[in-house]
Amino acid sequence: QVQLVESGGGLVQAGGSLRLSCAASGPTFSRKHMGWFRQSPGKEREFVGRMWWSGDRTYYADFVKGRFTISRDNAKNTLYLQMNNLKPEDTAVYYCAAGELGPPPNYGMNYWGKGTLVTVSS
Repeated sequence: QVQLVESGGGLVQAGGSLRLSCAASGPTFSRKHMGWFRQSPGKEREFVGRMWWSGDRTYYADFVKGRFTISRDNAKNTLYLQMNNLKPEDTAVYYCAAGELGPPPNYGMNYWGKGTLVTVSS
């Protein structure tokens, strides 16, 4: 069983940066693939990016390539999402997820955090 708690959300101006953290508990964190998803008001949850459990491979949605970076620290059981050059359309609740490899829309993720709100003002 894996439990996930996101933090680091808040209000930022367009062009600014934020780093989200996801603290994981459970003995199998280091063997889980991890990901970030987001949900904007009135929209369905969408995939942001994921990292393989080994930490040596990532995959991102096209709309965040070059702006967002996922990293993980298995010693701290923590996943990160560094977000740069934020845009108002990045405003959303961001969710951390863990699981196995799988297809869209959830990419095999079966453990979810409760989310952290990111608001980007113009």
